[in-house]
Amino acid sequence: MARSKHYYIRRTHRYMGVFLGVQFLFWTIGGLYFSWTDIDEIHGDFQHKSIPHLSAKLNFASPSGILQNASNKADFINSIQVINILKKPFYSIIYTSSGKEFKILADAQTGEIRKPITKEEAVNIAAESFNGKPSLKSVEYLTTTSGHHEYRKKPLPAWAVTFNHPTSTTIYVSSEFGKVESFRNNKWRIFDFLWMMHTMDYKQRDNMNNWLLRTFSIVGLLTILSGFLLFWSSSKWRRKKRVREL
Repeated sequence: MARSKHYYIRRTHRYMGVFLGVQFLFWTIGGLYFSWTDIDEIHGDFQHKSIPHLSAKLNFASPSGILQNASNKADFINSIQVINILKKPFYSIIYTSSGKEFKILADAQTGEIRKPITKEEAVNIAAESFNGKPSLKSVEYLTTTSGHHEYRKKPLPAWAVTFNHPTSTTIYVSSEFGKVESFRNNKWRIFDFLWMMHTMDYKQRDNMNNWLLRTFSIVGLLTILSGFLLFWSSSKWRRKKRVREL
């Protein structure tokens, strides 16, 4: 006995639904979490403490003099920034020499080039930027990170300073730039996992143009269209019309 078109449409829709069901579930759970969670809490904005501004009456050394004392002759200046490190002004300078990029951290008053941030300084910088007075849990020095690490696409090396706090917050301090780069707490980690499931980028987590997501999006659209087609083909009006034709 020949199968009807309705049978094949229903069968195709059913198997496509099973195939996509798990991913649709993650998309829905992720959407619920994204829409019901305060983005400021995910970013840890409520945990940031405002750092006092530097006085405008300070005497600053010339950045050009600092670059002249650099170990490599600067061809181009990429950026110069005045930053506050433990209530003292420093220049964070990025420059290019012979096609390579170099970084300098120098005292903005004396012009003396200093070494990268130490472990003790990183802990103090992290504590100074964090609301409250939590006790120190751990400190880790990072030179490399994977695409799944919560501190990715950020300046390295860096110090990861974790406090004993209900949010399990880790503060990442760049050792070469001397400033806080990221706050990461438990809500951010949940967000990051669900974002990975949402984008279906299981390598870097942030690429929304990957072919797996594109494929599932197209198949998802076809599943929805097959559902509409199934509804139309099984409607009473359609069945009555078919009976009249017979």
